[in-house]
Amino acid sequence: MSGHRIFSTSVASVYPHYITKAEKKGRTKAEVDEIFRWLTGHDQASLEAELASKTTFQDFFANAPKLNPNRSLIKGVVCGIRVETIEDPLMRELRYLDKLVDELAKGKKMEKILRT
Repeated sequence: MSGHRIFSTSVASVYPHYITKAEKKGRTKAEVDEIFRWLTGHDQASLEAELASKTTFQDFFANAPKLNPNRSLIKGVVCGIRVETIEDPLMRELRYLDKLVDELAKGKKMEKILRT
C-alpha cells in the first residue's frame, strides 16, 4: 500500500469527518481530540497546530511526539481488514486511528478505547 493517496492527504481535511461521525452518535470533539492525543503524544496545542498547518498523514505520524506503545493492543476490523495484519506501518497507524474513532462512535467507554 506504499504511496497510497491518503498518505499525502492533510489530516485537517479528514478530521471534520471524524468529528461528525462521533457527534452523530452523541460523542464529542473533545473525545476525538483525546484519541488523537493518546495515539500520537500530541498535546492539544500541538494537535491544533498540525491541523492548522494542513500536515499530511505521512508527516503527522512520522513527526508525532510519541506514538503510544499500547496502540499495538488495538485489534479488530476496519474496512474489512484486520488492523493487526496490515503490513504497511503508515497504513496501520491510519487504521488504528480509524478503529479508535469507530469504537468511540459505537459507544465504547474511553477507558476501553484508550486501552487503560
